[in-house]
Amino acid sequence: MRFTESDERLALREAVRSFASSYGGDYYRAKAREGAYLTELWAEAGKLGYLGANLPEEFGGGGGGIGDLAAVLEEFSAAGCPTLMMVVSPAICGTVLARFGTPEQRRRWLPGIASGESVLAFAITEPDAGSNAHNITTTARPDGDGWVLSGRKTFISGVDVADAVFVVGRMEDTATGRLAPALFMVPTDAPGFEARRIEMDLVSPDHQFALFMDGVRLPADALVGDPGSGLMQLFAGLNPERIMAASLATGSALHALERAVGYASQREVWGRPIGAHQGLSHPLAQVKVEVELARLMTQKAAALYDAGDDAGAGEAANMAKYAAGEASARAVDQAVQTLGGNGLATEYGLGAAVTASRLGRIAPVSREMVLNYVAQHSLGLPKSY
Repeated sequence: MRFTESDERLALREAVRSFASSYGGDYYRAKAREGAYLTELWAEAGKLGYLGANLPEEFGGGGGGIGDLAAVLEEFSAAGCPTLMMVVSPAICGTVLARFGTPEQRRRWLPGIASGESVLAFAITEPDAGSNAHNITTTARPDGDGWVLSGRKTFISGVDVADAVFVVGRMEDTATGRLAPALFMVPTDAPGFEARRIEMDLVSPDHQFALFMDGVRLPADALVGDPGSGLMQLFAGLNPERIMAASLATGSALHALERAVGYASQREVWGRPIGAHQGLSHPLAQVKVEVELARLMTQKAAALYDAGDDAGAGEAANMAKYAAGEASARAVDQAVQTLGGNGLATEYGLGAAVTASRLGRIAPVSREMVLNYVAQHSLGLPKSY
């Protein structure tokens, strides 16, 4: 067992760090406040091969694993550019297509995902389902040689920049009347498909949407992969989602910590830098410990997933996401406290990070649901819900 990343992974990190730093937090926040997307960063990252690091080489990807893509997102986030669509398009949708998509679906979508020229969104959450995916009511019924899809989704990221949405629904079996989980590829310009933006206090270029699907007609090949593997396909995408969310959080924590340490090293009070006082140095050191522990668990989860251990990866990915969310919220809070009033000044970019860091404790799965999972599956305690 080794606790260091490969030379190839470290070289990837160094290259991504240099690239992302050329954009930085000022670029990210300016785009967010304009209501615009990170179009330039996304396009250039795609050309450099960073967006498809986890996708098969035959479809234009880097041939690596989710650990490589997670390293890219962590470096983006550490540079101040935590783009949420990397969690969605190449990680969730790209992974599911690479593992389960039909040959035609892989040829149609994977090259564009890898290059950044195609973007896919992912829709699972519903107003009345939330964390309970078993209550999903979005349903597709067979109709001639295709499907008719109806339902609602909420808090779906990046629909405004997406070409299509992976919609998690249920497929109706006309013979038995039973419903089985299934994934459908829905073009954002399909008749009957409507996306309404949800206004958020979160300052982010990744916007949130409520989706309304009223009798959306889809061709037969809109059904992703094998009709009998819907649940397996879903979880194949959720583990990478948690790993990537953890990497976004740890990268954001490192960004906040760097700001705090830089300020504490230069700001002088009573003739010495404020970082020399244990009242600040100890909390910052604690944050560093917590972030590194979260990073280690995230790398473990990625290694298990890339090794094909879906069960082990599920446990580790949940733990990593929990640890990273907590560490990120604590890092940003301590960074603001270290800077005092300047912590909320636009110049330093930490005020907006307060809300963003809180997201890591809520999505893509809440900290309470992670604890439910660990209590039941890791500790063997009775199910609580």
